[in-house]
Amino acid sequence: MSAITIVNQGFSANPSGIRLNRRGRLARTFVVLSLAVVLGSVVSAKAGAGTDAPAPKAHTFITVTVAPGETLWALANRVADGGDVRGLVAEIVSVNSLPSADVLAGQKLRIPLQ
Repeated sequence: MSAITIVNQGFSANPSGIRLNRRGRLARTFVVLSLAVVLGSVVSAKAGAGTDAPAPKAHTFITVTVAPGETLWALANRVADGGDVRGLVAEIVSVNSLPSADVLAGQKLRIPLQ
């Protein structure tokens, strides 16, 4: 007959021999979760650090109703007075949340004055 011998190599789940009761396990969980929340808040606070986004400029707007056959480029060219028409078209699209630079007759648009 063969005998099976179990040898303890010194690796156990609880090497100190301390057993936690329910309150101890709850306290340990609370401490670990608290540290995780603090670490998460520190990481999220550092995520936005160092970004120097310029403050948005306060604009004055005019509201224009698009005439039949009128394009966004023509509207921007009329308001730009020799300025950057391409930038103004991009601002009009952004301010009015347009999906593209296509406009319809009768549509009301807010145009920023420069």
